[in-house]
Amino acid sequence: MLPWLATAVAVALQITYPLTSGDRRAAVTVLSVLAFLAAAVSHAAAVHGPAWAAAATALAAGTGLLAESVGLRTGWPFGHYAYGSALGPDVARVPVVVPLAWAMMGLPALVLGRRCARSLVRAPAARWAVTALVGGATLTAWDLFLDPQMVAEGYWAWSSGGPALNGIPLSNAAGWLLVGTLLTGALAALPATARTATAAPSADRVPMALLGWTCASSALANLAFFGRPGVALAGGAAMGSLLGLTVLLGRRDAARGWAGTARERDLARSEL
Repeated sequence: MLPWLATAVAVALQITYPLTSGDRRAAVTVLSVLAFLAAAVSHAAAVHGPAWAAAATALAAGTGLLAESVGLRTGWPFGHYAYGSALGPDVARVPVVVPLAWAMMGLPALVLGRRCARSLVRAPAARWAVTALVGGATLTAWDLFLDPQMVAEGYWAWSSGGPALNGIPLSNAAGWLLVGTLLTGALAALPATARTATAAPSADRVPMALLGWTCASSALANLAFFGRPGVALAGGAAMGSLLGLTVLLGRRDAARGWAGTARERDLARSEL
């Protein structure tokens, strides 16, 4: 119940985002991250247990904070940028809400990566690699929506030159793919718990709903409210293709009646 309630709150807050401005919009941004994070973490706690959820959240947020703090000081791996003050208190010059945002999307990205990996490969090492790569691609696709929106609000600004997409340096996308892949790979390496082994295959509905909503709402908002069709196209194509691939693979497996051996079923459940 709690994951779905937090999801509903996150959706409601994000719906109000285009209707606000200034300080209210900044507050809605922060509250949306907190509600989205609550949905992702409470889902992880229900499936894997509170200890696993706490460890995964700390790992994802810590990885995001480390990457951002290094990026601010060195320009690597994202490019040169700086945060404004609208997003609230900071740690190591990084607004606290930023590493929380890495965690809020990192957990659903892990779920999407594992769904793809279970359908594409069987060897555990290959599953880990596919999970990490798909998760990293998911985080990168999300940022194709996120960065133009946040830059337009003045929450951060870029000083890097070179090739760009929708005003954002392509070095940023490369950095997101690198950090996102490392982050998802680290999450995928966390040991499974006893609770995980008894989870139903449908236990990933909340994170998949969060990802689907993010893709659809972000594309619609950029088209209907913000006048940024290029952002809607880039983010929608990237994130939509990953979600679409996952749906198609799931339908293929269902049509084939794939169940696998008892060992494969246990492994699949351990990776929910």
